[in-house]
Amino acid sequence: MTCEYIATSSVNGTIPIRVTAATEDHSIRFHQYHLEDQGRIRTRKYCEFEEREVRAEEIGKGYEISKDTLIAVTDEDLAGLPLPTAKAIEIEAFVPYESIDPIRIGQGYFLEPDGQVSIKPYTLLRQALERNSKAAVAKFAWHGRERLGLLRIKDNAIILHAMRWPDEIRSPESLAPAPVELSEDEIAKALALMDALATDDIPEDVATDRYTEAISDLITAKEKGKTPPHAAEKEAPAGAVVDLMTALQESVQKAKASRGESGEHATVHELPKKKAAAKKPAAKKKPAPKKATEKKTAKKASARKPRRSA
Repeated sequence: MTCEYIATSSVNGTIPIRVTAATEDHSIRFHQYHLEDQGRIRTRKYCEFEEREVRAEEIGKGYEISKDTLIAVTDEDLAGLPLPTAKAIEIEAFVPYESIDPIRIGQGYFLEPDGQVSIKPYTLLRQALERNSKAAVAKFAWHGRERLGLLRIKDNAIILHAMRWPDEIRSPESLAPAPVELSEDEIAKALALMDALATDDIPEDVATDRYTEAISDLITAKEKGKTPPHAAEKEAPAGAVVDLMTALQESVQKAKASRGESGEHATVHELPKKKAAAKKPAAKKKPAPKKATEKKTAKKASARKPRRSA
């Protein structure tokens, strides 16, 4: 997928560019089919009023204000929006790359100079970003909506990352666990075990999509009429309490074994066992008072606020 844009910046003016997806999807995809006769199941566009299937040219976009009110929006309406980023990637600011929360960074696209005249300003922008150790925050239009973007350097090319808007990031406060007490000794042991797995790059065996490989083996086995491979079932001890140090130790040993290393320097330190609290006799529960019958109240209908388009 390649699209033509211009990149605008106060550093070097306007640069004609082409945008190409920086990643590929190698996932194995399945079709839905009828179990009885193996006929393909397909999604069809169906009009509920005329009760018939409609063609693509008969389908338009619309926003539902209420159950009975639909606002039609045409492609011409979207193309005529007063957005400076309609066909341009506008650089707004330069920030340290480390200041961007990775959870906001999404799909990546290569930016390629479009024509001989754009090579020099493209190279100037790339070298300026590289030497200043900065990333450029930009805005651009993509698939019918304005997006926030991040420009960074990879080798000799500029990459544009789509970014989430601030209000699209959920707060993790409600998910945080209750506070627990940890000793400095426990933390030091955990760090020591993590250091045993530290590497300069992602190991080759880790950067392997085992799920896709397993799916491919499953399909091949079924195609040849053989029994598909199955994973051996592991019996988990019933009612076992998870020991963090033991779990980390096992991860270290497995990782070192896969790399052909010995795990003799990584030792297991048992955590002190907590004393069981003495059980107190259960207090007798008082009968709960009868609740008054709640009155049903009608909810007032409120207009929906439009959400950001997908």
